Amino acid sequence: MPNSPGPQALQGHPQRWIVLGVICLAQLTVLLDNTVLNVAIPSLTRELDASTADIQWMINAYSLVQSGLLLTAGSAADRYGRKKMLIAGLVLFGAGSLIAGLAQSTGQLIAARAGMGVGGALLITTTLAVVMQIFAPEEQPRAIGIWAAVNALGFATGPLLGGFMLNHFWWGAIFLINLPVAALALTAAVVLVPESKNPRGDRPDLLGALLSTVGMAALVYAIISGPAHGWTSGRVLLTAAVAVVVLGAFAYWENRIPYPMLDLDFFRDRRFTGAVTGVVLITFGMAGSLFLLTQHLQFVLGYGPLEAGVRTVPLALAIVALNFSGLAAKWTARLGAPLAIGLGMVLMSAGLVSIAVLAAGGYAGTLSGLVLIGAGAALANPAMAHAIMSAIPPEKAGVGAGVNGTLGEFGNGLGVAVLGAVLSSRFAAVSLPVGLAAATSAAERQRVTDSFSAGLEVSQLVGAVAVLTGGLLAAALLWRAERADSELVVAQ
Repeated sequence: MPNSPGPQALQGHPQRWIVLGVICLAQLTVLLDNTVLNVAIPSLTRELDASTADIQWMINAYSLVQSGLLLTAGSAADRYGRKKMLIAGLVLFGAGSLIAGLAQSTGQLIAARAGMGVGGALLITTTLAVVMQIFAPEEQPRAIGIWAAVNALGFATGPLLGGFMLNHFWWGAIFLINLPVAALALTAAVVLVPESKNPRGDRPDLLGALLSTVGMAALVYAIISGPAHGWTSGRVLLTAAVAVVVLGAFAYWENRIPYPMLDLDFFRDRRFTGAVTGVVLITFGMAGSLFLLTQHLQFVLGYGPLEAGVRTVPLALAIVALNFSGLAAKWTARLGAPLAIGLGMVLMSAGLVSIAVLAAGGYAGTLSGLVLIGAGAALANPAMAHAIMSAIPPEKAGVGAGVNGTLGEFGNGLGVAVLGAVLSSRFAAVSLPVGLAAATSAAERQRVTDSFSAGLEVSQLVGAVAVLTGGLLAAALLWRAERADSELVVAQ
């Protein structure tokens, strides 16, 4: 595919839907691994003699490296070629999966997970950037909708796949299952995916890459460490201070150089700012609320981990159904992006309220809430991703995807940390199992469970307010941007 827009770019790549399937397959390998490890924690603790700190680093090594490198990976894809970086990401992810599956110690597994994080960062940024390159503008919303639906599918099926593999094989199988998928995606990528990159070939911004990587990794680490170590602990405060200083230096540096990795002028575009605001708050509310919901399903309603995972699947199915069918894209085209995003996040907020108010009565209330959240996410998520990507020049598509991914990671971590803290402030015990173990009578155990449920309800409502606020703010900023563009066209 040519690097500058031409007739083919305007019409779309002739094999674009097949290429999209390849891209989604590559993306799925990363998404499955975001959640699959959680179900293997008991096995890892037993078979590798892993401590709590070891388990935390197995999980965090992947997310810290991935979130820290997203902007750098997107910039590298724009400069050196998105196909090249997609292939490199698949190779690194596959190699890391092989080492993880055969690891004989916790140190080997942590190192392998960090390597997988590098591959994951390359895959997350290149897949969305390639989508923007191979589809004509009128087809981009539907293509991004399918890409977003695969995200939801991977999130939901990770624990299910992990539970199935652990029931039949040893823990290493949850990593080795990535190998055939990565090999198939790699072969298809080499044969089918067209190359594209920034035709200007800007000089690499090495200092910017270093500052953004260190700053984002420090910020995410501070957020995920807060609940465990205390928000006022020296570790969290020091890491947060490093993040603020380094990210401030990154912004200063990017403003001074003629070839910035991230052009800060993007943030002056109301369309970009509105979509960015929505991404942070939608992931904040969703990630935090779903984190709490899994606890409610297990600790309050009494489901096992695999049963709880199965009962969250309707959320993903609603997203998949609406985006794969093209209905969400049609509604977005009919309503316009601002109204679609606003309506989507109102539906999501209503779903969170439904879960908060009705979940105590059983699974029926939770099911209705999950379907509402899924319908809202099917509308809002692709529209916001498209708004971010369309506000950035096509030659910077990799950086745009990096911004989208970085903000999503930030919102996820912040949502889990903040809504978890809200729950902790309402529930006196360290955890529900600890509180129940300390109870000496049935009445006291009931009071502990009721207290936990009340804390969950308040936390879900906080998440609902965050999502609703994000929806209204994003819709207002996008509407103002579209109105300004219309007035400019009329004036010309």
